[in-house]
Formats: sequence, structure tokens, C-alpha cells
Amino acid sequence: MAEPQITARSRAQGVMHVRHRHTDRFTVVGNHLTQHRELTLTAIGLAVHIQSLPAGARVDIKTLAERFPEGETRIAAALHELEAHGYLTRTRERLPSGRIVTRTVSYDRPGAVRYSAPAEPAPRPRAVPRPRPAQPVQLPSPPAPPTPGPPCAASALLADLGRYDPRLLLSTREVRRLAPVASAWLEGGGSPEDLRRALTHDLPEVPRHPAGLLAYRLAALPVPRPAPVRPPPLQNCDGCDRAFRSPAPGRCAGCRTSRNAVAA
Repeated sequence: MAEPQITARSRAQGVMHVRHRHTDRFTVVGNHLTQHRELTLTAIGLAVHIQSLPAGARVDIKTLAERFPEGETRIAAALHELEAHGYLTRTRERLPSGRIVTRTVSYDRPGAVRYSAPAEPAPRPRAVPRPRPAQPVQLPSPPAPPTPGPPCAASALLADLGRYDPRLLLSTREVRRLAPVASAWLEGGGSPEDLRRALTHDLPEVPRHPAGLLAYRLAALPVPRPAPVRPPPLQNCDGCDRAFRSPAPGRCAGCRTSRNAVAA
């Protein structure tokens, strides 16, 4: 086993590295990711974790939330960061069986060429098994780094709509365009549950433009109003039998004042 080597200047005040040569169970990660200036620590750590996984491992929000303590909202936001900076792509595909699945491609460097996964082969006679080989397809270049986006709560809610209904799966650019309106509605006092219900209720069977439909519904949302405050119920006073409002039975304010005066 190679001996650890300490590489640091004699008068260095910063970090000191103890290097060890790995021969198995390791992942090579570029400094362009680990020292990225715009990604959060959560996104960088999630990218390293995904790159260390074997091909075919599940990296959906629910699976990652069960593995890490950050929760679905932070993990969803981190995945969108990685998509925006070209480290991840997620696309929906319809299999020959009719089932819709999400294909996730992880890039160890944005812009690198990858091979697309082969399509699920149709059933063939067992007498002549001829598996169809995968065809190399160059994926499109990753988008340019975006400007800082709107608050994460609205972005995460819009990005998560595709999990509730696959017909509402949005791109990163569409989420950033719609999020300011959704965020303003939430800041005005509306609840996330009401907003999600308003956007997913009574959808057309095949929406031609999901982002346009959501933009129309966001623009038509009523101004959120706080719930009315109900007065306490009427009670009969135990002293004078007059009605007064109180959360619990007892004496009215006049009887309490008289009783306190007598006691004094």
C-alpha cells in the first residue's frame, strides 16, 4: 500500500491534503464541477453522487430523498441547477408498451458526447433472437448558464408538477418563466396546495402547450384572501344568564368584575 503523502508548503495557512492512491471503488471528478462558482454545495454533492452510481441506478427525486436527509424540495432544486448548467438532462420517452418513462443522462463534463440508451425492443420469436444494437446519437449541447432564478419554493412546485401528472412536465426555461407569477401568488397568502390544485385540475386529455396552459391559469388565479376570522360562540353567563361571546362557558365581563370587587 502506498504511504500517505502530505503536500503542503511549510508556512501554508490554508488546507493540507493527505493524498492516497485509490486502486478500486473510486470516481474521477473534474474540478470544473467541484469548484463550480455558481452551483450550490447541495448540487455539487448530488452531481458527484450521481456520477459515482452504476448505469441504470434510480436517481428520481423520491429515491434520492430516501437516501439523503435534504428532502424532496432541496433535491429537486439541486437537480434543476445541474440541468441548467449542463451536468444533467431529463427527457420523457414513450416505450412501445405505451408507458412513459424519464431518461436521465449524467455528464461528467458539460458538452461531452454520450450514447443514447437503446430503445426497449419489441417481443421477438424466441427461435431467432436478434437483439437490436444501440445506435450512437449525439445529444444536443447543454444550455448556457442562466441568470439567478426566482425563489426556490415556486420553482420546485412547478418543476414537481410532472410527478403529479406527466402531461405537465416542464423544461428548466419554462419553470424560470412561470415561477415569478407563482411566487407572487404564494407571497400574497396562497397555499402551495391550492396553487397545485388550481394548476392540475380538469386538464385537457392531451394539452398541446403545457407551459402556455399553466401561464393562462396562473394569470387567471384570483387574489388570495385570508380566511375569515369567526367570532367566539355565544354563551349564557353563569351569573346573570345573559348572552356573551366566549370560547368556553363561564361568567360575562360584568359578573367577573362584580365578583372580583366583592372578593377584594
